[in-house]
Amino acid sequence: MKFANCIWWLILIAVSSYLIGSVNFSIIFSKLKKRDIRMQGSGNPGTLNMSRTFGMKVGAMILALDIIKGFTPTLISRLVFGDVTFLSADFKVFWLAEYVSGFFVVLGHIFPIYYKFKGGKGIATTIGVFLASERWYIALIFGIVAIAFILITRIGSMGSFLATTPPAIFACINLYYDVNVKAHHDGYTLAYFIGTNMFVFGIVFLTWFAHRKNIERLMAGEEHPTDWLQMIKDRKLKKVRRDDDAENGG
Repeated sequence: MKFANCIWWLILIAVSSYLIGSVNFSIIFSKLKKRDIRMQGSGNPGTLNMSRTFGMKVGAMILALDIIKGFTPTLISRLVFGDVTFLSADFKVFWLAEYVSGFFVVLGHIFPIYYKFKGGKGIATTIGVFLASERWYIALIFGIVAIAFILITRIGSMGSFLATTPPAIFACINLYYDVNVKAHHDGYTLAYFIGTNMFVFGIVFLTWFAHRKNIERLMAGEEHPTDWLQMIKDRKLKKVRRDDDAENGG
Protein backbone atom coordinates (compact mmCIF):
# COMPACT_ATOMS: atom_id res chain seq x y z
CA MET A 1 0.00 0.00 0.00
CA LYS A 2 1.37 3.42 -0.96
CA PHE A 3 1.91 5.81 1.92
CA ALA A 4 0.13 8.56 -0.06
CA ASN A 5 -3.02 6.41 -0.06
CA CYS A 6 -2.52 5.31 3.53
CA ILE A 7 -2.18 8.84 4.89
CA TRP A 8 -5.87 9.61 4.31
CA TRP A 9 -6.85 6.49 6.21
CA LEU A 10 -4.53 7.45 9.04
CA ILE A 11 -6.03 10.95 9.18
CA LEU A 12 -9.54 9.45 9.31
CA ILE A 13 -8.44 7.09 12.08
CA ALA A 14 -6.83 9.93 14.04
CA VAL A 15 -9.85 12.24 13.82
CA SER A 16 -12.46 9.56 14.58
CA SER A 17 -10.38 8.18 17.48
CA TYR A 18 -9.99 11.64 18.96
CA LEU A 19 -13.74 12.28 18.78
CA ILE A 20 -14.48 8.91 20.38
CA GLY A 21 -11.89 9.59 23.09
CA SER A 22 -13.51 12.96 23.82
CA VAL A 23 -16.67 11.23 25.05
CA ASN A 24 -16.39 11.23 28.84
CA PHE A 25 -18.65 8.67 30.50
CA SER A 26 -17.95 10.05 33.99
CA ILE A 27 -19.28 13.48 33.07
CA ILE A 28 -22.28 12.04 31.23
CA PHE A 29 -23.27 9.72 34.08
CA SER A 30 -22.74 12.30 36.82
CA LYS A 31 -24.85 14.87 34.97
CA LEU A 32 -27.64 12.30 34.69
CA LYS A 33 -27.38 12.04 38.49
CA LYS A 34 -27.40 15.87 38.68
CA ARG A 35 -24.01 15.85 40.42
CA ASP A 36 -21.34 17.01 37.99
CA ILE A 37 -18.27 14.96 38.87
CA ARG A 38 -16.06 17.95 38.04
CA MET A 39 -17.56 19.66 41.09
CA GLN A 40 -17.09 16.66 43.39
CA GLY A 41 -14.05 15.44 45.31
CA SER A 42 -10.84 15.94 43.34
CA GLY A 43 -12.79 17.26 40.36
CA ASN A 44 -11.22 14.65 38.05
CA PRO A 45 -13.78 12.97 35.77
CA GLY A 46 -12.31 9.51 36.14
CA THR A 47 -12.73 6.12 37.78
CA LEU A 48 -11.32 6.95 41.21
CA ASN A 49 -13.33 10.13 41.77
CA MET A 50 -16.47 8.40 40.46
CA SER A 51 -15.86 5.56 42.94
CA ARG A 52 -15.53 7.98 45.82
CA THR A 53 -18.62 9.93 44.81
CA PHE A 54 -21.03 7.27 43.53
CA GLY A 55 -19.59 4.01 44.84
CA MET A 56 -17.34 1.21 43.64
CA LYS A 57 -19.97 -0.31 41.31
CA VAL A 58 -20.28 2.93 39.38
CA GLY A 59 -16.50 3.32 39.41
CA ALA A 60 -16.10 -0.19 37.98
CA MET A 61 -18.65 0.59 35.27
CA ILE A 62 -16.79 3.76 34.27
CA LEU A 63 -13.50 1.85 34.29
CA ALA A 64 -14.95 -0.76 31.92
CA LEU A 65 -16.44 1.86 29.59
CA ASP A 66 -13.18 3.81 29.40
CA ILE A 67 -11.24 0.61 28.67
CA ILE A 68 -13.71 -0.24 25.90
CA LYS A 69 -13.34 3.29 24.56
CA GLY A 70 -9.60 2.76 24.09
CA PHE A 71 -9.94 -0.86 22.98
CA THR A 72 -12.55 -0.47 20.23
CA PRO A 73 -11.00 2.08 17.84
CA THR A 74 -7.55 0.53 18.28
CA LEU A 75 -8.84 -2.94 17.40
CA ILE A 76 -10.80 -1.60 14.43
CA SER A 77 -7.64 0.11 13.15
CA ARG A 78 -5.85 -3.24 13.26
CA LEU A 79 -8.63 -5.10 11.52
CA VAL A 80 -9.07 -2.52 8.76
CA PHE A 81 -5.57 -3.10 7.40
CA GLY A 82 -5.08 -6.79 8.23
CA ASP A 83 -1.78 -8.00 6.73
CA VAL A 84 -1.42 -5.11 4.27
CA THR A 85 2.14 -3.76 4.11
CA PHE A 86 3.63 -0.54 2.81
CA LEU A 87 4.92 -0.87 -0.75
CA SER A 88 8.13 0.93 0.13
CA ALA A 89 8.97 -1.21 3.16
CA ASP A 90 8.40 -4.58 4.79
CA PHE A 91 6.24 -3.00 7.47
CA LYS A 92 2.59 -3.84 8.21
CA VAL A 93 0.28 -0.84 8.06
CA PHE A 94 -1.67 -1.86 11.16
CA TRP A 95 1.48 -1.66 13.31
CA LEU A 96 1.39 2.09 12.73
CA ALA A 97 -2.39 2.51 12.49
CA GLU A 98 -3.24 0.92 15.85
CA TYR A 99 -0.96 3.27 17.77
CA VAL A 100 -2.05 6.32 15.78
CA SER A 101 -5.57 5.40 16.90
CA GLY A 102 -4.38 4.73 20.45
CA PHE A 103 -2.57 8.05 20.72
CA PHE A 104 -5.53 10.09 19.52
CA VAL A 105 -8.16 8.29 21.57
CA VAL A 106 -6.10 8.95 24.72
CA LEU A 107 -5.51 12.54 23.58
CA GLY A 108 -9.27 12.95 23.24
CA HIS A 109 -9.89 11.55 26.72
CA ILE A 110 -7.40 13.93 28.35
CA PHE A 111 -8.17 16.96 26.17
CA PRO A 112 -11.78 16.45 25.00
CA ILE A 113 -13.15 18.89 22.47
CA TYR A 114 -16.64 18.50 23.96
CA TYR A 115 -15.60 19.71 27.42
CA LYS A 116 -13.28 22.65 26.75
CA PHE A 117 -10.26 20.30 26.54
CA LYS A 118 -10.49 19.37 30.23
CA GLY A 119 -10.87 15.62 30.70
CA GLY A 120 -9.57 12.68 32.69
CA LYS A 121 -6.09 11.23 33.05
CA GLY A 122 -6.38 8.50 30.44
CA ILE A 123 -5.22 5.42 32.36
CA ALA A 124 -8.21 3.15 31.67
CA THR A 125 -8.33 4.27 28.04
CA THR A 126 -4.61 3.55 27.66
CA ILE A 127 -5.10 0.08 29.15
CA GLY A 128 -7.79 -0.48 26.52
CA VAL A 129 -5.38 0.54 23.76
CA PHE A 130 -2.74 -1.98 24.81
CA LEU A 131 -5.35 -4.70 25.39
CA ALA A 132 -6.27 -4.34 21.70
CA SER A 133 -2.67 -4.84 20.57
CA GLU A 134 -1.09 -8.15 19.54
CA ARG A 135 0.45 -8.65 22.98
CA TRP A 136 -2.78 -7.99 24.90
CA TYR A 137 -1.78 -10.37 27.69
CA ILE A 138 1.08 -8.03 28.68
CA ALA A 139 -1.43 -5.25 29.36
CA LEU A 140 -3.63 -7.69 31.29
CA ILE A 141 -0.74 -8.87 33.47
CA PHE A 142 0.40 -5.36 34.37
CA GLY A 143 -3.19 -4.27 34.93
CA ILE A 144 -3.51 -6.97 37.59
CA VAL A 145 -0.10 -6.03 39.02
CA ALA A 146 -1.21 -2.40 39.23
CA ILE A 147 -4.40 -3.30 41.11
CA ALA A 148 -2.44 -5.40 43.59
CA PHE A 149 0.12 -2.61 44.01
CA ILE A 150 -2.59 -0.04 44.77
CA LEU A 151 -4.31 -2.34 47.26
CA ILE A 152 -1.02 -2.94 49.10
CA THR A 153 0.58 0.52 48.95
CA ARG A 154 -2.51 2.75 48.44
CA ILE A 155 -0.49 4.82 45.94
CA GLY A 156 -2.93 5.17 43.05
CA SER A 157 -0.77 7.23 40.71
CA MET A 158 2.15 4.78 40.86
CA GLY A 159 -0.26 1.95 40.18
CA SER A 160 -1.49 3.88 37.15
CA PHE A 161 2.05 4.17 35.80
CA LEU A 162 2.58 0.43 36.35
CA ALA A 163 -0.55 -0.32 34.33
CA THR A 164 0.52 1.73 31.31
CA THR A 165 4.29 2.25 31.05
CA PRO A 166 5.58 -1.38 31.03
CA PRO A 167 3.08 -2.45 28.31
CA ALA A 168 4.34 0.44 26.16
CA ILE A 169 7.95 -0.66 26.63
CA PHE A 170 7.05 -4.26 25.77
CA ALA A 171 5.11 -3.02 22.72
CA CYS A 172 8.23 -1.32 21.37
CA ILE A 173 10.42 -4.36 22.10
CA ASN A 174 7.94 -6.70 20.43
CA LEU A 175 7.68 -4.39 17.44
CA TYR A 176 11.45 -4.47 17.07
CA TYR A 177 11.45 -8.26 16.82
CA ASP A 178 8.31 -8.37 14.64
CA VAL A 179 9.83 -5.95 12.14
CA ASN A 180 13.31 -7.45 12.54
CA VAL A 181 14.93 -4.09 11.93
CA LYS A 182 18.42 -5.57 11.66
CA ALA A 183 17.36 -7.61 8.64
CA HIS A 184 15.89 -4.56 6.89
CA HIS A 185 18.43 -1.85 6.31
CA ASP A 186 16.24 0.29 4.07
CA GLY A 187 15.40 3.75 5.37
CA TYR A 188 11.64 3.39 4.90
CA THR A 189 11.32 0.42 7.27
CA LEU A 190 13.39 2.22 9.88
CA ALA A 191 11.33 5.41 9.45
CA TYR A 192 8.02 3.55 9.97
CA PHE A 193 9.51 1.74 12.96
CA ILE A 194 10.65 4.99 14.59
CA GLY A 195 7.36 6.72 13.79
CA THR A 196 5.33 3.93 15.38
CA ASN A 197 7.49 3.99 18.51
CA MET A 198 6.96 7.73 18.78
CA PHE A 199 3.20 7.20 18.92
CA VAL A 200 3.60 4.46 21.54
CA PHE A 201 5.69 6.67 23.80
CA GLY A 202 3.42 9.58 22.96
CA ILE A 203 0.58 7.68 24.64
CA VAL A 204 2.67 7.20 27.79
CA PHE A 205 3.79 10.83 27.73
CA LEU A 206 0.16 11.97 27.67
CA THR A 207 -0.73 9.90 30.75
CA TRP A 208 2.35 11.07 32.65
CA PHE A 209 1.63 14.68 31.69
CA ALA A 210 -1.95 14.29 32.93
CA HIS A 211 -0.50 13.06 36.25
CA ARG A 212 2.05 15.88 36.61
CA LYS A 213 0.46 17.17 39.84
CA ASN A 214 0.45 13.65 41.26
CA ILE A 215 4.13 13.34 40.40
CA GLU A 216 4.86 16.60 42.23
CA ARG A 217 3.00 15.33 45.31
CA LEU A 218 4.82 11.98 45.11
CA MET A 219 8.19 13.72 45.06
CA ALA A 220 7.12 15.87 48.01
CA GLY A 221 5.74 12.85 49.89
CA GLU A 222 2.27 14.42 49.91
CA GLU A 223 0.36 12.14 47.53
CA HIS A 224 -3.18 11.34 48.66
CA PRO A 225 -3.73 7.64 49.53
CA THR A 226 -6.04 5.52 47.40
CA ASP A 227 -7.75 3.10 49.78
CA TRP A 228 -10.31 1.12 47.78
CA LEU A 229 -11.14 -1.17 50.71
CA GLN A 230 -11.86 1.82 52.93
CA MET A 231 -14.06 3.34 50.23
CA ILE A 232 -16.10 0.14 50.14
CA LYS A 233 -16.44 0.18 53.93
CA ASP A 234 -17.45 3.86 53.93
CA ARG A 235 -20.12 3.26 51.28
CA LYS A 236 -21.52 0.32 53.24
CA LEU A 237 -21.55 2.41 56.43
CA LYS A 238 -23.43 5.21 54.69
CA LYS A 239 -25.98 2.72 53.37
CA VAL A 240 -26.52 1.28 56.86
CA ARG A 241 -27.03 4.78 58.27
CA ARG A 242 -29.54 5.62 55.54
CA ASP A 243 -31.43 2.40 56.24
CA ASP A 244 -31.45 3.16 59.97
CA ASP A 245 -32.70 6.69 59.34
CA ALA A 246 -35.46 5.34 57.11
CA GLU A 247 -36.56 2.80 59.75
CA ASN A 248 -36.54 5.48 62.45
CA GLY A 249 -38.45 7.92 60.32
CA GLY A 250 -35.45 10.19 60.00
